[in-house]
Amino acid sequence: MEHFVITNNVKIMIVGLYVFLFALMGIFKFMQFKKKDVDNWLIRTRSFIFLTIIFTIAFCTNKIGAYILMTLLSYLALKEFFSLTPTRKTDRRVLLWAYWSIPIQFYIIYINWVSLFYLFIPLYVFLLISMRMVMVGNTDGFLKSLATIQWGLMTSVYSLGYLALILAIPFKYNPVGGSLGLLFFILLITVANDFMQMFSGKAFGKHKIIPKVSPNKTWEGFIGGVIGTTVLSTLLAPVLTSFTLPQAAFAGFVLSIAGFFGDVTMSAVKRDMGVKDTSSLIPGHGGILDRFDSLIFTAPLFFHYFAYINSIVISRGH
Repeated sequence: MEHFVITNNVKIMIVGLYVFLFALMGIFKFMQFKKKDVDNWLIRTRSFIFLTIIFTIAFCTNKIGAYILMTLLSYLALKEFFSLTPTRKTDRRVLLWAYWSIPIQFYIIYINWVSLFYLFIPLYVFLLISMRMVMVGNTDGFLKSLATIQWGLMTSVYSLGYLALILAIPFKYNPVGGSLGLLFFILLITVANDFMQMFSGKAFGKHKIIPKVSPNKTWEGFIGGVIGTTVLSTLLAPVLTSFTLPQAAFAGFVLSIAGFFGDVTMSAVKRDMGVKDTSSLIPGHGGILDRFDSLIFTAPLFFHYFAYINSIVISRGH
């Protein structure tokens, strides 16, 4: 079986993340003992530790395990999306085609057929889904249903597929951390941005930014997240990526903004559907889409930015 190259920098960062998370859980436990209302934060931290353990096992064993995990995550995300959005009874046979696109896409990435990945969901699956819906013969709500299915595929399958595509980047383009370092970087930056925006909003938030979509989002939280994420990106990049400091700062700045819009876009969908969370799969976090909504925007953007900086030629393979 083919394994990922795990550099010393990545090993140190993984150990550091575990130390930080367990220390955080210890702090919340102590605060709980002191009768502080931190139950939700304790649950969220436990869930995050559990997710971190799963990711560590999958990505530090072999490539097949990592791709299977990401296939499962995309399946759960798409299932959540279709459970939220109204579809017609006649669409059930069409949805089966949508689900089958998931393992096919990740196999395409696994064999490094990058050019086909770019076209598979946005073009070929779109055409096949359209053809299958026409064959069903139900024109009532046809356009709305087609748009819903394709939007679900673009967010839950195609965009999250870029996490797997990041793992397909050859080691020579990032000898500091390899592909795992790049994946670790985008995951840390995206999660940290969510946390810093929430913390800044709770501590300093006064001015609502888009109250009709996400009432808790404030300009203070947004700006705090952008500044904090830009600083964190500049600090982490030399350890995990081949970015120069200006490139790292720009990446943090852009990714923080993208993460914000990924979050509020999914909030708009949930508000439209009249739900708070996409599911209750992850205690304290909601569902897969609740936890990975920011990555829908940040993962593709990060991959293309890194590919541009390093002049990675897109073809069958890199």
